[in-house]
Amino acid sequence: MEFIWAIVIGVLYAAGLYMIMRRSVVKIVLGLGLLGYAANLLIFIVSNVTRGNPPLVPVGAEAPIAPYADPLPQALILTAIVIGFGVQAFTIVLFRRAYRSCGADDIDELRTTEH
Repeated sequence: MEFIWAIVIGVLYAAGLYMIMRRSVVKIVLGLGLLGYAANLLIFIVSNVTRGNPPLVPVGAEAPIAPYADPLPQALILTAIVIGFGVQAFTIVLFRRAYRSCGADDIDELRTTEH
């Protein structure tokens, strides 16, 4: 099963990188989204998330009762989702502003246009 997840994550990374290298602004934003999904899935699979009790220490005990869920991967994925949305929103606003000033969607036209 790990091999299938590795293939899926690799395909997501490859598709995201391929779309980022395209000339269209829309494809760049979609590629950033795919890279974010691939990173989240990688953290989820590598961390070996298991179902279990909340990681709370009962009164009088020194450690949580096993099996307990590890909250660190969940926090990392949640943080990665928020950062990914922020990067996508910034990229959309940046490209929208560039389109307004240059009137072009193509990256090569944005490089050659001097205002």
